[in-house]
Amino acid sequence: MTGPPLRLVVLAPHFRPDTAPTGAVITRIVDELAGRGHHIDVVTALPWYRGHVVEPGWTGRWSRTEPAPWGSVRRVQPFSGGDRRNLLRRAAGFAGFSALAGWAGLGAGGWFRRADAVIAMSPPLTLGLTGRIVAWTHRAPLVFNVQDVFPDAAVETGAITNRAVITAARALERLTYRLSDAVTVLSDDLRANVVTKVPVRRAGTVHTISNFVDTATIRPGDRMTAYRAELGIGAEPVVLYAGNIGYSQSLELLVDAARRLPDVTFLVNGDGSARGDLERAASGVPNVRFAGFLPADRLPELLATGDVHVVALRAGLGAVSVPSKTYSILAAGRPVVASIDAGTEVPRLIAASGAGVTVPPDDADTFTDALRTLLAEPAQAAAMGARGRAWVEQAAAPAAVADRYEELVRSLGGG
Repeated sequence: MTGPPLRLVVLAPHFRPDTAPTGAVITRIVDELAGRGHHIDVVTALPWYRGHVVEPGWTGRWSRTEPAPWGSVRRVQPFSGGDRRNLLRRAAGFAGFSALAGWAGLGAGGWFRRADAVIAMSPPLTLGLTGRIVAWTHRAPLVFNVQDVFPDAAVETGAITNRAVITAARALERLTYRLSDAVTVLSDDLRANVVTKVPVRRAGTVHTISNFVDTATIRPGDRMTAYRAELGIGAEPVVLYAGNIGYSQSLELLVDAARRLPDVTFLVNGDGSARGDLERAASGVPNVRFAGFLPADRLPELLATGDVHVVALRAGLGAVSVPSKTYSILAAGRPVVASIDAGTEVPRLIAASGAGVTVPPDDADTFTDALRTLLAEPAQAAAMGARGRAWVEQAAAPAAVADRYEELVRSLGGG
């Protein structure tokens, strides 16, 4: 660390022990910054991601505060709803959570006490305005961390079609960018997208800081895991998709490929708004298996279970979303078949690392051919996995990402 310790307020929808991928990201960033002696007060939701309801043991109170060696964690009611397709209900939940998080943020580290920066994470987009208000009260700059560009992804998938809603969401998005002292995004594609939505003079406030992976925890493992035994999967090849099952992911490709590759098990591990539809599409396809989320400490075992991993986004989404699972797959030493727009971040990452194959989005024939080739040549697949592991050890270390955030806060006057 260079310079005096920083005092930071972090607003995020998920934090340890919640299992959301974005929660893992912000948790590790906080851990890295705390290890440098910085004081951090986190405001987040009660754990709810796994079942889309507040988890047992956390119910009964709308707010809880826990001391931490480096500061505090205050958790508030997320207003989650069981029906993930009900966008109006979800929007109301996000607004309610953002309002409670704002109230908690005002007192984070002491009412109106000066901070060096407020870091707010999106989605939800509403947390950006919350972050601005909290930053004003703490006389601090606002760093707005964008994991997915909203509403672009929702519009591309058809999840939002109402013109009035789209117009309002885009107006809120632009306003939030303009009110932020800095906006961080995960890739140059996302940066190009966001830069078009801010005044030309403010293009320099948009920064690319990629995500990372804990290579000490996620390591290559034996493919014959205990998880295979639990699911009744034998020694046959396993194609694995692990993560959110939403309408942004074109996972029908897996069902189509499973029909053509009957000797391969296709394991879909996760949950989301599109899981029911996917299960119905896979009805009668015996080599497609579904399983729910595992505890975070079993992630390395889960990743080792797959012989080939899949990253899939529908056409048009590669420039507005960067699946963070890609880094974890590389850390596990497994090859990737990515069905995603050419020229975007994930294909560039795979090309730089040599860790897999990229095919056009929503192209079932090319996708299946790529899987067939990798499964037929295990030595080549293993070499890709090894190259991915070597690359991620050098290019995606958590300490390097923490360095970028620390440098950014200091450049805004923090410390």
